[in-house]
Amino acid sequence: MRILLVEDDKMIGEAVRDHVIAANHAVDWVGNLGNADAAIGPVDYGLVLLDLQLPDGSGVDFLKRLRSRGMKMPVIILTARDQISDRIEGLNAGADDYLVKPFNLEELEARILAVARRYDANPHPIVRIADIEIDRPQHKLSVAGEAIILTSREWAVLDLLTARPGSIVSKDRIEEALYAFGSEIESNTVEVYVSRLRKKIGKDRIRTARGIGYTLGRP
Repeated sequence: MRILLVEDDKMIGEAVRDHVIAANHAVDWVGNLGNADAAIGPVDYGLVLLDLQLPDGSGVDFLKRLRSRGMKMPVIILTARDQISDRIEGLNAGADDYLVKPFNLEELEARILAVARRYDANPHPIVRIADIEIDRPQHKLSVAGEAIILTSREWAVLDLLTARPGSIVSKDRIEEALYAFGSEIESNTVEVYVSRLRKKIGKDRIRTARGIGYTLGRP
C-alpha cells in the first residue's frame, strides 16, 4: 500500500521509511503537518503513520481535522508519549492504533498489516483465485503450486487488485501506488507493470476495463 509517514525526527523517519519500503510498501515521508496536509489532499493513502509532536502543531489536532473532513484512511500514532491519557486522547481523536517510541520495527509492520486488514474489503490474508494463491502479509505468490517472484512495484499493483477481487481498480489509483517508489511515472507505466504481472500469473487473469482500469479474477 502507499503510506504517508509524518515524522520530524530524521533518524526515526529514515529507519521507519526504509523498513516499510523493504516490506514492499510505498512511502511518502514529510516532517511537518503543513506538508502532510498538502500531501493527503490529492493522494488516496492506504495508511498514515503520525507523530504527535511536530514543529507546526499537534498530531492529535491534525487527526481530528482529517476525521472531521470525512477522511477514513487508517492512522497509527507513533509517539514518545506513553501516558494512558495520551493514548486515550489519540484513540478518541480517531487513531486506529498507538505505538510508543522506541518501538520494534517488526512490530510496526505487524500493526500496519493488522490495521489495514480491518479496513480491507477482503480481510483474509491469503487469497485464492483458481490455481493462484496470494499470501498478502508474507508477500508470497504461487501459481499452480509454483512460487513466483515479484518486484516491489509488481507487488504494489497486485496487492491493489487482490484487495478487491472482481472489482475494477482505476489506472489513477495504481499510478498513485507506484509513484511513491521514487521513479518517474510515464504515460505507459501502469500498462508496463500490468503486462509484467500477466506474464507471471497468466494473461487472462487481469482484465482490462477499457478507459477505467483493471480487475483481477478467474480467466
